[in-house]
Formats: sequence, C-alpha cells, structure tokens
Amino acid sequence: MSQTPPSRPGPNARAWVERDAKVVSHSYTRTYPLVVQRAYGLIVEDVDGHRYLDFTSGLGTSILGHCHPDVVKAIHDQATAFIHMSGTDFYYPSQIKLAEELAKRCPGDEPKHVFFSNSGAEAIEAAIKLARYHTKRPHLISFYGGFHGRTLGALSLSASKTVHRRGFGPLLPSVSHAPYGSIEGIEALFATTVPPDEVAAIVVEPIQGEGGYVVPPPGFCRELSELCHRHGILYVADEIQSGMGRTGKFLASEHEGVVPDIVVLSKGLAAGMPLGATIAPARIMDWPPGSHANTFGGHPISCETALVALQHLDGGLIAHAAEAGTRLIAALGPLVDRSRLVGDVRGKALMVGVEIVKDQASKLSAPDARNRIIQRCFEKGLLLVGAGRSVVRFLPALVVSHDEINRAVSIFAEAVMEIDRELPRAA
Repeated sequence: MSQTPPSRPGPNARAWVERDAKVVSHSYTRTYPLVVQRAYGLIVEDVDGHRYLDFTSGLGTSILGHCHPDVVKAIHDQATAFIHMSGTDFYYPSQIKLAEELAKRCPGDEPKHVFFSNSGAEAIEAAIKLARYHTKRPHLISFYGGFHGRTLGALSLSASKTVHRRGFGPLLPSVSHAPYGSIEGIEALFATTVPPDEVAAIVVEPIQGEGGYVVPPPGFCRELSELCHRHGILYVADEIQSGMGRTGKFLASEHEGVVPDIVVLSKGLAAGMPLGATIAPARIMDWPPGSHANTFGGHPISCETALVALQHLDGGLIAHAAEAGTRLIAALGPLVDRSRLVGDVRGKALMVGVEIVKDQASKLSAPDARNRIIQRCFEKGLLLVGAGRSVVRFLPALVVSHDEINRAVSIFAEAVMEIDRELPRAA
C-alpha cells in the first residue's frame, strides 16, 4: 500500500512563514514556503523534517553541494585564525592567492588584476566604474532580457522584468539596450542614437540567466567581441551565473574562444559564501588607490572557500558537469513530445532551462502553468526555481550524480504531466 506523501509545508514551516511576513521585506521573491533547517550535498531538510532534492544549489552558489566537508573545514580553519581584516586596507594571503588563481584561469595572456566585492551586483558596479574610468567614455550598452543585479547601476543595465525597475527611476544615464543575439541591433544603435566612440563598454551574459536561459546564436559572442575591439569598446562578460564550470568550461565565454576585457564572477565563486570578483588586464584596471574599495569584499573566509572550489574544478569537476549536463538535457528532451506544455529544453552543461508554453502550436509563454509545475515539484520533494516569463531552470550543484538527475527528471516529468491533465485544453 502506497503511503500518502507528507503535507508540504508542515506546521512549523507555516508558523515561520507567518513570522517572516511581519518583519522581513516583502520585496523578496519566495517561490514556495520552504523553511530550511539543514542541508548536505543535494539534500535539503526543512523545519518539519521533510527532505528535498535541491536543483537550485542556492541559486547557483553551492557548486560543491551544501556543507561540503572541504568547504566546512576551510570556514572553520579560517574562522579560528581570524575572521575579518579589510582586504582593501590590509593584506592577507588568501586574498592574494585567490587573485593569482583567478588571473591565471581567465582567458588572455596579459597580466591581470582582481577587484573583490561581496556579490555579483557589486562586481558589476565595479565593472561599470572601471569601464568609464579607463575609457573616459560615458555610454554603456546591454541587452534586452539581461539581468545584472538590483543595485542602481546594475539595475540600469538589466532589462529582463519591469518589476525590477518599476518605481526606482531615474536610473543611470547613458545606458542603451539592444536585442540579445543581434549584432545588427548594436549597429543600429551606432547608426541612430549612440556614437560608438562614446561607448565605454558592452555588458553581456554569454548565456542569459534570469532572462530565461537563452543561448545566443553560434558566433554571437565572438562577433560582439570583435565589434567592441574595432571601436575601442570594452567587452564585459557577466559570468556571474555561467562561470565557475557551470557550462562545462571555467567561463562560458570560452566556448567561442572570447577573451573578455573585463570578467565578472560571483554566485558559485566561493561555494556558497558571499564573494564577487571583477577581473581585467592590469592596463585596463588602471584606477589609482582610493578610487574604489569595499570593506567586506574578498572576505578571508570567502577567499578560502573559493580556493577550495577552484581545487575541485581542477580535479575534474568541470568535465563531470559537462557530462552530467549532457545527461540532464537528454533526459528532459523527450518531454517536448510527451507534453503540450513543454516547448523547449535548452542550455549548456548544468545550466538548463525548460520553456513552459500554453501549447505546442502557439508556443505562447505560460507563466501560470510554469509556477504550478514548480509548486507541484516542491510538494513532491524537488526544489526548482523559474527564470524569464515561463522557464523552469535546472541549476544543480556541479557534483550532482546520475541517480540524482534521474530522480529529479522523474519528479519533474510527473509534475508536468499532472498539470498538463489538470489544465483545460483549447477548443
């Protein structure tokens, strides 16, 4: 006799959610009422003892899984030595070692410098300031569907959802947007509204994340880089979500042999700890002392966990991610034929999106169906989050096993088919 699955959320979780609503900012986007008690590997346990298979990895941050022993040890060892001394005012070995390792891994033969911050948005802000300082040009270009963060400068570059921008204007001046994947769109800006010799930087995600896991046409990033260099514009690669081995290479830019002028990293950089990095050749990162700083950026504990993450990437984890991603995409692919709601499966390695549509014929976005599928997966013990208007993103830790992929796809497919049956069909 099959057992009735436990009710999710349980009473303890519901009580915590009620307390949260009274004191925590309502600007947060909580997908479902998960209240975490502990986590290990790809397993999350809530305050009622329910277990979940986590295919969000802390929104892409915990690339080694939750509470990896090497990460926990690095945190403990550094915390017993010292917890914090601002790296913008003093020196400590872990920050220097991490800068050396990142400079070595980023494409290009030139000597590089690294600026450390706490997050992806802060790393983008640093890239904006650096690009304007180095080029002495005011204008910035990014792409529709792009997401670069919610601080004011990063938000000015972002163009994925109006909810991110509503009520916060005026934003940073001299920022323009072009269609993602279109070199012609950039050239149209140059011909009509934005003189190329006034553009400091073009900021691009090699694969759009929050915008819907959009993979650009082959050759787009390479052509964009060439266009930038023709006009003396800095090519800024936002690798916050796509970097650190997520797409089967250290940077997604490497799939097309692009050497960015500035690389921005965060999310998985410190294996779950907060850290951002802005990396550029020394000739570009030419700002003087005092021009930019960050009290907690390059925190010694975060630097130590980042060194652990890099060691694991060097130990074969990137190749494992590439192979696991191939398996994941292959397992999800048949759903396009099985369900009218699945319009597309796309991505690279372990950065995978499933587009949910109203039906195969129209291919119209179906955000309500997407949200119901994610909620149903939560009820069945699988954690997923959305992207774009109607995409379900699969963003597991890079250490994900074949068995965990099979379990996740099985739960997801079951949820999709249930929602497919429950939704009315067009006459």
